Amino acid sequence: MKSTDLDYIMTTMLESQSNVSDLNITVGKPLQVENSGELVEVPIVPTVKKLTPFQTETLSLTIVNSDRRLTDILLREGSCDCSYQVPGKARFRVNIFSQRSNYSIVLRKLATRIATIEEMKLPALFLEIAKEKNGFVLVTGSTGSGKSTTLAAMLDAVNQLKSIHVVTLEDPVEFVHPHKKATFNQRELGTDFDAFSSGLRAALRQAPKVILVGEMRDRETVEIGMSAAETGHLVMSTLHTVDAGQTISRIVGMFDQEEEKLLRIRLAETVRWIVCQRLVPRLGGGRVAILEIMGNNLRVKDAILHGEQEGKYFYDIISAAEAFGWRTFDMSLVEAFSQESISEETALAYASRKATVGRGLDLVKAKRGEKTTNIESLSLDGSYGEESPMDPKKKR
Repeated sequence: MKSTDLDYIMTTMLESQSNVSDLNITVGKPLQVENSGELVEVPIVPTVKKLTPFQTETLSLTIVNSDRRLTDILLREGSCDCSYQVPGKARFRVNIFSQRSNYSIVLRKLATRIATIEEMKLPALFLEIAKEKNGFVLVTGSTGSGKSTTLAAMLDAVNQLKSIHVVTLEDPVEFVHPHKKATFNQRELGTDFDAFSSGLRAALRQAPKVILVGEMRDRETVEIGMSAAETGHLVMSTLHTVDAGQTISRIVGMFDQEEEKLLRIRLAETVRWIVCQRLVPRLGGGRVAILEIMGNNLRVKDAILHGEQEGKYFYDIISAAEAFGWRTFDMSLVEAFSQESISEETALAYASRKATVGRGLDLVKAKRGEKTTNIESLSLDGSYGEESPMDPKKKR
């Protein structure tokens, strides 16, 4: 297949809906795009009702473009990551993978322009995070929750505020940062370095003040990242975890049990911020980011050092620090409901503690003058207060 034919298919898929985030190419299904979180069929000329194994393999090989390294990884490991660009239209982060001996492709659309913290309507606290001098800043969430977009916004703030050297290690490079006040060197896995651990080790000799690691995938990368944070670098990275507590547990779980005590001490001293995010359905269409934000204080350090215990859960610690801009997912859900961004049903469906969110929603509805219960026509029993036939006084 010619690259022009592939570009035609990609362009048709992109322009089929108004809010396309992913392109999905799977055997036995038509061409599909993910639009506001839902897969939608794409009509194309000539018509493709069901993709055949030959068609998906042809598309895969055209994207790989005879790259021997990618071909070897795909055959050996069953999947590979790369990037693809439709000139003048969009850039994609691509994952090609084998399923039941056939190839499937998922292409994540990358933004051509980096949105600022203000444009994304992120809390002002994110500007403070961007001003950190050293330590770990972790942005976590499931695949497709917008972690890379959030990190890009924070790096853009660094770019505008500081005249420093920034090195990024990505798979692949998603957002291309122009040189503003800072100097950026963006390195891509497979092209510029062979593994995150080796790229991070080399970055320590490249005199950066800020290092972005696309993902903390293994123990060695975490180990070198902590060493970088301990020696005066600000290390930003991502993890596939759902909240702050699970983030700490995931990192600890990468190491042997006999190393846990020392690891917890190092984490307590190096972690600066953990930002977790989820995308939930927005009223009127689209999705809205719901955030959990946790910094570092004495209570957080104690919970990292000794683990979560009764009265020392990260959820409770974050809730108590609301005055400092920290927030739990539940607090963010109630705030989004108060701004009429999400429905009551959505808030309760995504709540960590439904009772807590329910009380928060009732307070918001009470301020609006809305009913907080469906119970109506309550009245006292007509016989209430009358003497009971078994009343001992009556017998006497």
